[in-house]
Amino acid sequence: MSAHPDEIIAATHAERTRLVGLVQDLGPDRWSVPSLCAGWQVREVLAHLTMPFRSTLPDVVLGMARSRFSFDRYADRDARAVARSMTDAELVDLLRDNITHPWRPPGGGRVGALSHDVIHGLDITEPLGLPRPPVDRVALVLQNATPRAVRYFRVDLDGTRLVASDADVTIGNGAEVRLPVTDLLLVVSGRRTLAETIKEA
Repeated sequence: MSAHPDEIIAATHAERTRLVGLVQDLGPDRWSVPSLCAGWQVREVLAHLTMPFRSTLPDVVLGMARSRFSFDRYADRDARAVARSMTDAELVDLLRDNITHPWRPPGGGRVGALSHDVIHGLDITEPLGLPRPPVDRVALVLQNATPRAVRYFRVDLDGTRLVASDADVTIGNGAEVRLPVTDLLLVVSGRRTLAETIKEA
């Protein structure tokens, strides 16, 4: 089901607001906790979340060229450099100052921006044991994701049909597995394997 653009935009602003509220009072030791994003601590993930707000087109072109046109390599270098150069408070302020920023990832549109914030938000909040996003916000991500967006994470569901137990979301074909929609997103985005998610459910 396709959501109205205004609904997606409002959900994106709400998610950024929620994340600011959760991280603004983190103690120094919690900023260095390993995130769900492989190789990054919480600090690097937040630095990456602010990347669209502080990067100009020339910055991106030069960074991509220096990274041999690998976006993943460029994003990794950028996140690590910014996490070293800015304080935790400055990163939080940067996110707070850009809650209504209109950024949309190339080819991803409004849903891509919401997905970016929700998924990377989970990279931070899950290992810290902080509250999850509202179910309807996570469902918006999966209900409006394109097949191309799902394929981006290169997760093989191995003949499994994932069905959300708390939202109207179904992904894949095969034997049915029912899980909370946030767990479905963690599996589809490659943050957790299906086997370990089922075990923990």
